[in-house]
Amino acid sequence: MSQHKQVGVGETGLSQSRLMQAYPKRACLLAGAVMLSLVSGCGLIQDRSDEYRNAPAGDPIKVPDWQSKARIQPVYAVRDADAGDAVAQGEFSVPEPPDMTSEILDENYVVEELNGQVWLLVNEVPGRVWPMVSSYLTERGLGVARENPQIGLLQTDIANYSQRARSLLALSGEDASSDLTLVQSRIAPGVRRKTTEIQFRIRKEPARPDAMLQWPSETTVMAQEKELLADLGNYLKEREDTKSYSRAALSIPSAPKVKLVSGQSDDPHIEMELSFDRAWSEVNRALSEADIPLVDIDRSAGQFYVDYRSEEELESGWFDWFADPPKPEYTYLVTIRQDGDVVSLRTQVAPDYDGDNRSARLLSELFEYLY
Repeated sequence: MSQHKQVGVGETGLSQSRLMQAYPKRACLLAGAVMLSLVSGCGLIQDRSDEYRNAPAGDPIKVPDWQSKARIQPVYAVRDADAGDAVAQGEFSVPEPPDMTSEILDENYVVEELNGQVWLLVNEVPGRVWPMVSSYLTERGLGVARENPQIGLLQTDIANYSQRARSLLALSGEDASSDLTLVQSRIAPGVRRKTTEIQFRIRKEPARPDAMLQWPSETTVMAQEKELLADLGNYLKEREDTKSYSRAALSIPSAPKVKLVSGQSDDPHIEMELSFDRAWSEVNRALSEADIPLVDIDRSAGQFYVDYRSEEELESGWFDWFADPPKPEYTYLVTIRQDGDVVSLRTQVAPDYDGDNRSARLLSELFEYLY
């Protein structure tokens, strides 16, 4: 969520109060001029700074009821401006558009673990991650023997023949003389938009494989693979300024794993191409990041009991300023079900809740935090 910059109320509040009392009309005009300098303008490709500076303020953007203003506003950033600064003096250029991926994750490289699976979540698209993973394997002495971007797999050479690779994988002398060791890496789009998930599999083979091995769904050395992912995360972090793109990685499947089915549908819902356990974890995360109070859960039934009352319902009067925050109440039900190869998510009003039906808005807000 975005952090709103606070004005120095303690420094300016008194002078503003006196100004409003002495010159109410002029104060309003001045306030309007300052607000105009704060909110006018938008980023363009060519330099049209004069038009940007002199453009009149338009009507405020109205956010549909089914959207979340808190999620939309940070994406369309407005440059801060004060009266008398470079904007008013004419020494001003149109600001660059914001980085659309900068607010997806709090950290760019996070090792996540769930039900026997571990992966490195990277705040970048697969096309930029692919060449960096290939460089990592090469620099660590593993090399890349085979690659298949269509299924997102990289396969290294035999690690036993490289001293640096043996040290990285902690191979002893006995390991080096018995089964051959290699590493597979799977690079796939993450659940959240413009992210990538990377996994490793450390394989033991009786002989050098002559083709790409099938990716195993389970692992027996997760702790070692987790250390390898952490090492990869540090490698990527140290080379954040190195931007390259792989055309070969364009063939990595990029279909979103989370889809909102709405429009003309009589049954609006979210479809997730995930396992039930992963979907449960992602929905739990989305509820937490959206600050939607969780009243109770029933994992066996795939249900989250949440409080999604509006701000008007939660703030019933002036005396609420001095009262404790209201306790969460069960007002909406979030349900996930396994439907074939996908997990579906639906929202509905609690039976005893008599407020306005905001289940469509809840569904949309969860989608924004899921994807």
